[in-house]
Amino acid sequence: MTNSFMNAALDEARRASERNEVPVGAVIVYQNKIIARGGNRTLELSDPSAHAEVVVIREACESLNSQRLNDCDLYVTLEPCTMCAALISFARIRRLYIAAEDAKGGGVLNGVTFYNHPTCHHAPEVYSGLQESLAAELLKTFFRTRRGNN
Repeated sequence: MTNSFMNAALDEARRASERNEVPVGAVIVYQNKIIARGGNRTLELSDPSAHAEVVVIREACESLNSQRLNDCDLYVTLEPCTMCAALISFARIRRLYIAAEDAKGGGVLNGVTFYNHPTCHHAPEVYSGLQESLAAELLKTFFRTRRGNN
């Protein structure tokens, strides 16, 4: 099941790429069903906070009519930045599944490692590397075509 949920997140990353957004996709799973799906929308919405994680957390909270997503799992194709790591904590996401790590901009396994700080009130279980090569290739292809290095 885990791979199928990450595959759905990868589909959302591909859709983001088709909109000329950085190809990051995410889904939220509750009771073994996807209740929210989306990808980056920062350009489309002219909103620097419209990362894939923000988009799906907002949708899931609305769907469950709650600011807490205690029994939900988040699948995302790229390691969340610090902003998204904080939001994941505030939403009380149960488990976080990450495809590819982000050594430069990540805030979970790299960078500030948000969940390791004593001021972090909630840390999800974190799993990394699920469908990593597919997610990394989507990103590499996206940036290669924009830099003209086909």
